[in-house]
Amino acid sequence: MKPFWIALGIFGLLFSILFSFRLEVFKKFHWEPASLTPSSLNALPEKDAWMNILLNDRKIGSSHTVFSKIEDGYRLEETVYMRLNTMGLTQDMILKTFGRLNTDFTLSSFNFEMGSGRFQFSAQGSVSGNVLSIKTHSFGSTKDIQISVREKIYIPSGILNAAVTSEMKTGDEFAVQVFDPVSMASEPVTIKMMGPEKIVNMGLEKNTKKMTVSYKGITQLAWIGENGDVIREKGLLGIRLEKTTRDDALSGLQKEPILDLTQLASVPSNMRIDHPLRLKGIDVEITGVNDNIVRLQGGRQRLTDNILTIKKEDLSDLPDVLDKNKMGENEKRFLMPSPFIESDHPSIQNLVNKIVSADDRPLIKANKLVAWVRKNVEKRPVLSLPDALATLENRVGDCNEHAVLLAALARASGIPARIEVGLVYLNGRFYYHAWNLLYVGQWITADSVLGQVPADVTHIRFSSGAMHQQLDLMRIIGEIKLKITGLTE
Repeated sequence: MKPFWIALGIFGLLFSILFSFRLEVFKKFHWEPASLTPSSLNALPEKDAWMNILLNDRKIGSSHTVFSKIEDGYRLEETVYMRLNTMGLTQDMILKTFGRLNTDFTLSSFNFEMGSGRFQFSAQGSVSGNVLSIKTHSFGSTKDIQISVREKIYIPSGILNAAVTSEMKTGDEFAVQVFDPVSMASEPVTIKMMGPEKIVNMGLEKNTKKMTVSYKGITQLAWIGENGDVIREKGLLGIRLEKTTRDDALSGLQKEPILDLTQLASVPSNMRIDHPLRLKGIDVEITGVNDNIVRLQGGRQRLTDNILTIKKEDLSDLPDVLDKNKMGENEKRFLMPSPFIESDHPSIQNLVNKIVSADDRPLIKANKLVAWVRKNVEKRPVLSLPDALATLENRVGDCNEHAVLLAALARASGIPARIEVGLVYLNGRFYYHAWNLLYVGQWITADSVLGQVPADVTHIRFSSGAMHQQLDLMRIIGEIKLKITGLTE
C-alpha cells in the first residue's frame, strides 16, 4: 500500500472548516454578553475584493468577494478556489457562497456549493421567524433540516466587518454560537478587538484593526482596513489570506506539487514499527494535548499521567446474536441513521442484504462488511464532505469516506457503529486517520482501509462518536508530540 492511502482523510474536512468563519452563511449566531449589539452596527460600504490564499507563503488559491447593497438589504457573493495536495494527490476545490442579508445584516437566505472532482455538496436555506430551514444535496441524497433559532442569525463575513464599523474598542469582545451544517452541531465562537496595527500589504503600509476569532481552542487572526476590507487573515498550519488585485489573484497558481497537507500535519515517531498487526499492545508518551479536549481515555486505551497504553481487543468471547432490547441507550443511539450516515436509505439496506446473511454472527457480519468496503471503494483522497451514499455511488474516497460508508452498512445490518479519528502509524510517522468502532457484543475497532478487525494498536483514538466531536482535532494539529516507550507482541 502507498503511504497516502491511509493518511489524513479527516483533514479535507478540517481544512474546509478553517474557512467557515468567512464562507458559510448558514451558521447560527445568537448574541451572548453584548459588547456588540445589532443597534450599534453602522452601514457597510460596498466592496469587490480579491485575496490570495497561501500555505507557508506558497500560493494555493484565491478568493473573490462581492458585497453590495440591494433594495431590502445586502447581497454577498463569494467564490474560493484552492489547489490542495492531500496524500500525494493534487486536487482543485471550489466553494461558492451566495447570501441575502436584511438591512441590519441578519441573514435572509443563502446558497452554498462545494465541489471537488466528482464530489459535489450544496445547501440552500432561508430564515422565517424563529426557524432556519436548510435543504442539503449530496450525490443521491437530499435532506431537509429545520433549526429553531433563539436570536437573529448573522453572516460571519458581515459580522467581522460590522465589528469594526461598530463601537467596539480595544479589548472588547463578544461571544456567539455557531451552527455548523457539516457537523449538525453548535459551538461557541469569540471575537475580540485587539486594537490598531500597521501592516504591509501589496508593498504599502496600511493602518488596520487587528481582531481574533477563537473556535474550539483555535485562534485565527484578522486585520481589517480603514474602509472595512479584510486585509489579511491567518489560521491553522500557516494558512494565510492576503488582499490583492484581481489580476494577481487569478494568476501565479503553481502547477508543480505543493506542500502535502497530510505530511505537514503528521507526527514523527521515535522508532520504526515493522509489523503493527503483530503487536498486542503499545505504550506511548503523549505531550502537547489535553485529555479534557480529546478522548484518550476509555475502551482499549488507558491513560496514566502522560503514558497512553493501547491493548488489542480480545475477540474470543463474543455473542452469536445481538438483542436490541438488551442494548444500552448508547448502543441504540449508534444504530440510528444520522446526517451523512444514511443507514435507512434503500440503497444501503439492499446492499447489506447482499453482503451478509441474517443468521451470520455479529463478528462475521463485521468482517464481511469491512472486506466489502475495502475491496469496492478505491483508496484515493477526496476533498468533500464525507457522505455514505455519495461514497457508495462514486466508489472512491479516503479513510473518511470508508468510515462513513462502513458505519452506514453496519447500522443497516443491526450493528451499532461509530466513527473514530486520531493517528495511525505508517513508515516512521503517525498520520491523521479515521476508522470505526463496531458493537458486536462489545465495542471493537475496525479499519476498512487496511482491512483490520480489530485495528492494530498504532491506531491512537482522539475522538469517537458524532461528526462534530471530530473537530476537536483542530486544536491539537501541530501541537501533539509522541514517544513510543514500549511494544508488546
